[in-house]
Amino acid sequence: MEGTSLYLPIVVLLMQCSPSVPVTVSTNRHTVEVEEFSDAVLSCLFHTEKDQNPRIEWKKKAKEVSFVYFNGRFRGPFEGRATIVGATVTLHKVTQEDAGEYRCEISASQDAVSLGETNVTLNVLVPPQTPLCEVPASAVTGSVVQLHCRDQQSVPPATYSWFKDNKPISPPRHANATYLINSHTGILEFKAVAKEDSGRYSCLASNGVGSPKMCVGKHMAIEDVNITVIVGAVVVVFLILVVCGCGGMLLHRNGLLTQGPRGRSNVNYIPPPQEPQDFKHTQSFML
Repeated sequence: MEGTSLYLPIVVLLMQCSPSVPVTVSTNRHTVEVEEFSDAVLSCLFHTEKDQNPRIEWKKKAKEVSFVYFNGRFRGPFEGRATIVGATVTLHKVTQEDAGEYRCEISASQDAVSLGETNVTLNVLVPPQTPLCEVPASAVTGSVVQLHCRDQQSVPPATYSWFKDNKPISPPRHANATYLINSHTGILEFKAVAKEDSGRYSCLASNGVGSPKMCVGKHMAIEDVNITVIVGAVVVVFLILVVCGCGGMLLHRNGLLTQGPRGRSNVNYIPPPQEPQDFKHTQSFML
């Protein structure tokens, strides 16, 4: 009994000197990915040393930190479209505006270490929309031609594949291929189109979210260069230039293109006024 009484103060002293357990905060998922217009669960789990009613806050980190949940209610755009159980928040029908980094903060004033926090990143995924396809209606053989396909709304960004006459176009496997496909930009480029490249082209956009989407096919016709027409046009232009040059030389030789003393017109000539004495002298000479 005496031994027990000797050890009791030591046990009490060790209990008083033992480090305090701080408030701890954690999450089941640091990154949450959901499709647009679905619900997103942002988990926040906490443990306190003494405080049984800690203060719970949620904030969204952007250019400026804004409150999501504060003083027992949701704030701003989350008011009326979010719920909380414990410290876990559920955002309903999320959109791209809701994507970002969130922070859960637990304040336990009665604990030795009174503040704990954890971060959750929300990614809102958007399935592909029908891509915009740009296909030229016609092109000349041997020319460089680009076909464009893009969808600017999908998250993550879509990748693209091309079809000709409803058959997939395989990516080129060697450097000397006559065409190139960039699956990230959606550009199909022909280095030098040929007659056999004529056909109906369509593009498929996919990003692993929802169903892929394809644009309506558009026909591209490849036409041969008409050498005869080109040569004839060049000859006609050359003859026109020769005729104009010869005509100009003839007019120049005949003096029709130059203006000298002989060629000037005296229509606007006004004779100088005569003095009175000159007029009298003329009359006496006539008599």
